[in-house]
Amino acid sequence: MSPLKRKREIDVLAGAREPIFTVRSVLALLLVVAGVAWIGYYYLVPRPERLHPHGPHFMMEWHHWNYLIGFALFFVGLFVAAHPSTPLGRGRGVVVGMLGCFLAGLAWICVFYVFSDDLSPIWVMNDLGQKNLIVGIAFMATGFAYATRWE
Repeated sequence: MSPLKRKREIDVLAGAREPIFTVRSVLALLLVVAGVAWIGYYYLVPRPERLHPHGPHFMMEWHHWNYLIGFALFFVGLFVAAHPSTPLGRGRGVVVGMLGCFLAGLAWICVFYVFSDDLSPIWVMNDLGQKNLIVGIAFMATGFAYATRWE
């Protein structure tokens, strides 16, 4: 028996190679990118607080609902990625997704509390106000979705 074969038999952490690009993983990536793009576009173009807002009228009328739409797309994408058919939903990816979401939520809330007196220099956070706590808690809730897949 070759040494490489023996190493594979002994290495319990070396999981079977599964495809990275499944329909679910591509959908998750598209949802996350769409959420970030929605929030970024709203913040930079049609936001009423800007000096000269322009862009789609429906976005200007929805005001802060645009943040809800963007963050909903983002978090649904992360929830979809927690499935075992995606790289983040199996093996070491679960730990990366879980710890990443927990730490991102903790960092979001800590940054909010540290700069809560003057949020004006921090993009997106300056528009959300106290709703920043909801975003941080949503990151942590998404981390629990990954925690349920941890073995």
